Amino acid sequence: MLKALLCVTRRDLLLAFRRRADVLTTLFFFVIVATLFPLGVGPEPALLRTLAPGILWVAALLASTLSLGRLFALDYADGTLEQMLLSPEPLSVLVIGKVLAHWLVCGLPLVLLAPLLAVQFDLPAAAMGVLLLSLLLGTPVLSLLGAIGAALTLGVRGGGVLVALLVLPLYVPVLIFGAGAVDAQASGLGGSAHLLLLGGLLAAAAALAPWATALALRIALE
Repeated sequence: MLKALLCVTRRDLLLAFRRRADVLTTLFFFVIVATLFPLGVGPEPALLRTLAPGILWVAALLASTLSLGRLFALDYADGTLEQMLLSPEPLSVLVIGKVLAHWLVCGLPLVLLAPLLAVQFDLPAAAMGVLLLSLLLGTPVLSLLGAIGAALTLGVRGGGVLVALLVLPLYVPVLIFGAGAVDAQASGLGGSAHLLLLGGLLAAAAALAPWATALALRIALE
């Protein structure tokens, strides 16, 4: 099963690098949204530090949502998804491989870019560290939950809008705990409690989301 998971991950990574424009669109969206907010709200350092956690987390959440439509759509169109369904390997394992590739392409770059963008908000170094850790825990949850929405809307006309409507309510706890961790650290309260809650969400999503996604894919392909 591990070999099948790694093969699916490697295949999706190769396909993603061949379609660099799709990957760069997500990154540019994140950078543009996070950069425009300081220009719009003004140069007041205290205000920027207060708004920074929410702005960066909302930008990362929306950027992650932007890429969900491509998670299964191309494999569905060319018949690859049907072959995966017929594979002797558990479909949930193959789903984990695809979600892992999605996070490596769309989530990990957001994690690495966030501390650089946080400089313009005058965040303290400790808060930047918590921001990095919160995104490192939270963005995989976004990918796992987003996979469920992408599978449920597979083949549906206007699926991109439906994915957003389905997954955004599920993203709210991740957004609250992620932004709350940075805000608590910046105010001197410490963000460990929020990070532990994010870790719990990640563990729950990792256990349940692949199974739910596999079930949704079977329903979509029947």
